[in-house]
Amino acid sequence: MKRYLIPFAIFVVLVIFLAIGLKLDPSYIPSPFIGKPAPEFDLPDLHNPNQRLKTSDLKGQVWVLNVWASWCTACRAEHPVIQRLVSLNIAPVYGLNYKDKPEDAKKWLQELGDPYKANLVDRTGDVGIDWGVYGVPETFVIDKKGLIRYKYIGPLSNGVVDAEIVPLLRKLNAEAD
Repeated sequence: MKRYLIPFAIFVVLVIFLAIGLKLDPSYIPSPFIGKPAPEFDLPDLHNPNQRLKTSDLKGQVWVLNVWASWCTACRAEHPVIQRLVSLNIAPVYGLNYKDKPEDAKKWLQELGDPYKANLVDRTGDVGIDWGVYGVPETFVIDKKGLIRYKYIGPLSNGVVDAEIVPLLRKLNAEAD
């Protein structure tokens, strides 16, 4: 009887681990940046390279950073969602144009519309690395103190915007400085 108990116990443990694994969201990648200060950047604007924007310029306001590229097909699918988020006028949305040719990025925005408050050029991808970007698109929500409060990997959907981002932006805007 005992010789059957050990394989059965191993089987039960494997079933438990499998059941736990099946309940996990495979698209969820925890970010070590949540609750930490937004990494510093000092980048030129896509449309006006002589104008620069620094992370420190944005302290004191809630803002969204959307990492995108013209070569990214998922970014094209996400673009109407970003336009809708901007139209809600809850927080400014800044674009981080990642590893892209400026002329391609400008053409893409001309074709699809430019919803961003500013588009920052990260030609080499160094700033993306500092922010822990896995790929594009990715979206971050930063609070008034300059802390990253949310990160979404992949193209945003209206459902994610309505269920997660909009309530968070409203909450962060309501918080005292």
